[in-house]
Amino acid sequence: KAETAPGCRVPEVLGWLRSAPTSPCAPCSPLSACSVSLPITNSSLPLLALPAPVACTSGWGLPGPASGSSGSLRSPSLPQREKAEQAIWNRLQHLKALKARRQQDRLPLRIGILGCMAERLKEEILHREKLVDIVAGPDAYRDLPRLLAVAESGQQAANVLLSLDETYADILPVQTSAGGTTAFVSIMRGCDNMCSYCIVPFTRGRERSRPIASILQEVKMLSDQGVKEVTLLGQNVNSFQDMSEVQFQSAAAPVLSRGFSTVYKAKPGGLRFAHLLDQVSRIDPEMRIRFTSPHPKDFPDEVLQLIQERHNICKQLHLPAQSGSTRVLEAMRRGYTREAYLELVHHVRDSIPGVSLSSDFIAGFCGETEEDHQQTVSLLREVRYNVGFLFAYSMRQKTRAYHRLQDDVPVDVKQRRLQELIAVFREEAARANEAMVGQSQLVLVEGPSKRSASELCGRNDGNIKVIFPDAEIKDAAGCKALVRAQPGDYVLVKVTSASSQTLKGVPLCRTTLACSTA
Repeated sequence: KAETAPGCRVPEVLGWLRSAPTSPCAPCSPLSACSVSLPITNSSLPLLALPAPVACTSGWGLPGPASGSSGSLRSPSLPQREKAEQAIWNRLQHLKALKARRQQDRLPLRIGILGCMAERLKEEILHREKLVDIVAGPDAYRDLPRLLAVAESGQQAANVLLSLDETYADILPVQTSAGGTTAFVSIMRGCDNMCSYCIVPFTRGRERSRPIASILQEVKMLSDQGVKEVTLLGQNVNSFQDMSEVQFQSAAAPVLSRGFSTVYKAKPGGLRFAHLLDQVSRIDPEMRIRFTSPHPKDFPDEVLQLIQERHNICKQLHLPAQSGSTRVLEAMRRGYTREAYLELVHHVRDSIPGVSLSSDFIAGFCGETEEDHQQTVSLLREVRYNVGFLFAYSMRQKTRAYHRLQDDVPVDVKQRRLQELIAVFREEAARANEAMVGQSQLVLVEGPSKRSASELCGRNDGNIKVIFPDAEIKDAAGCKALVRAQPGDYVLVKVTSASSQTLKGVPLCRTTLACSTA
């Protein structure tokens, strides 16, 4: 909450909004809501802001009710949108009676929907029972004071215009969980790839990157707060291109991964992702660095070499394949063949020994045959991913697929194929993880295990969950007294068992990131 004041403290409000990560892989709670008081001139207008996380792969989620509690801010994967969108509509119906009661008590409640869903469904949101007062797209948060002032006068207010340059770079996020061990840093917005199934370019706009200086400032701030792991976020994170420095605007256009192409002409100039990754990794040698979600086309050798050389850049890559069939990949406009993708996988594994791989797959895309599906099954077996995100295809309006293709795979066939992909993934992931049994893994402790208070939970370098007993252990720093690991500590764990999603082991000692890789 921003306190009532003569002026409007927009930076605090935007900082709070910007603390929502835009990861395309994390689930969200669409039923959560947050009461926000934003001062407009001399009055404070209560606003119940519903998350709109469901119109693209990188929408907003908001913390739980403003009762002092706060939670992580996440966004759903592409195929989760329909269910989450319906949850928003259901939540609005629950709020209908509350708004009526507040109106009778002369304590008006304004309801706002923010983010990608707001941009995509503006007309429907505003006209459906006239319940929503404010609709703000993902690039309109700076306009919230004006929108709130309009709503306070009794009118509906909306701004869903997309921007070619808005990155909120000058607004530092508000960290909602004190003492957190991990954090997300948004480095870019939008996407230029125009994959035929994806609505992101239409709801988030074209790619634009934050200036590197502002990103480094944010990461340094997180390091000073004790954060031990930062994930750099972007819809196409490794196509990062900072054009703010004039002296770098004549640099050559980037070289794509071998066998990959784009539907757009690559833009020359700017500081690229390899430079950003290099600078971020130098800020704190005890801070792990991850990034997501990349596109396979943007993995030049300098990025792979940097990951291999720097001990604090995690040896884990997300390589979203979407399908194992070249024919389906062409229909998706992914810009590569099955063969080119596999060549990249082999090159990544040669360049970064022991790398952990994750991927996205869509079951039942337009025109997918049983043979296409089996090619995806065989790709899962051949690559053997450690982590996977697999979903049935759900067509969205505005996309190229909506206008040019037919959603002709029956729902029951989509679900059968999805279950087959999940079963194969779990089988192969279990084999990949079982190879770690007997090895020692460096784990960043996140906190108690959800299933047992006597166990701790964390993640290894490959982003795989590791569970181990909360016991007294040695300290590798030389302290003679035994210690208990705390959130934010690095612990060396010997793996004793593995499943497709989790490793279990026994703690050996508390250590540091630098010492464990020396």
